[in-house]
Amino acid sequence: MAAPISPEHRALGRAVRELRVRRGLSQEQLGMASEIHRNYVGAIERGEINPTFRVLLKLERGLDLSLSRLLEVYERNVEEMTDQRGAT
Repeated sequence: MAAPISPEHRALGRAVRELRVRRGLSQEQLGMASEIHRNYVGAIERGEINPTFRVLLKLERGLDLSLSRLLEVYERNVEEMTDQRGAT
């Protein structure tokens, strides 16, 4: 697979991974609940792909949370990454 697309894609991937782990789900379990392949879940978590809005909605269902909650965690990750870059 390709290298991460951008810091923002990595931040989204971290958000998906964090929320998945909080719910005690494997990538395979999240994939089944979201109706997407587990390898695709892994690629999202690594920031290697740009998921469509449709995929985000599927993740929302699979994680059993609102899309706004996923985006809140994403935004927190972006802020943390920005702070870390500014501190170096």
